[in-house]
Amino acid sequence: MKIGELSKRTEVSTRLLRYYEEQNLLTADRESNGYRDYPEAAVDRVAQIRGLIDAGIPTALIKDMIPCLKGLPSVQVEKITPEMIETLGQRREQLAKRIDCLTRNLDAVSAYLAEATRTDAAGQLAS
Repeated sequence: MKIGELSKRTEVSTRLLRYYEEQNLLTADRESNGYRDYPEAAVDRVAQIRGLIDAGIPTALIKDMIPCLKGLPSVQVEKITPEMIETLGQRREQLAKRIDCLTRNLDAVSAYLAEATRTDAAGQLAS
């Protein structure tokens, strides 16, 4: 798919997609006219990249994490500094807290929806 289509499908600007490619986070084949041709899997890859960036993971580290994103059975971890290990540990803890909060909120919304849509015998919303 062309960069414009990938941009529309992922809601990520073409400029940012080019940046991801420059950072070796995303790859595309080149057509004879020089246009980028992204595989279908690029949609999921961009979503993963955005999620990691939103979680505070720097692009330099995301680049090293690419094999993990591919789900390869044996991942080779490049040399990582103690500072990056500490940063990742902190980000993981922050993500776990956000997931717990989101899970509680999901449960609350689900309970509210279940109660709001429960009907009485006459078919009207319960009060």
